[in-house]
Amino acid sequence: MTENAVPGVGVAVHDTVRDRVGRVMGHEGPYLQVRPLGGGVEWDAEPGHLRPLSQDELLSALVAEANARSRGSG
Repeated sequence: MTENAVPGVGVAVHDTVRDRVGRVMGHEGPYLQVRPLGGGVEWDAEPGHLRPLSQDELLSALVAEANARSRGSG
């Protein structure tokens, strides 16, 4: 993906403004809707503030989500 490319639906991303990770679910006007990896409420993000997660980052985020769920804090 090039530096200025907009992440597509289904891509796991890091929102650099909110310091959150999620998956692109769609778009509305100039914004992309991003949902937390473990599910939950979507938020709007500017495409320029999103960067795709590497495979290592995605795995780490998914493990952290699973650990939070197992502790009852997610």
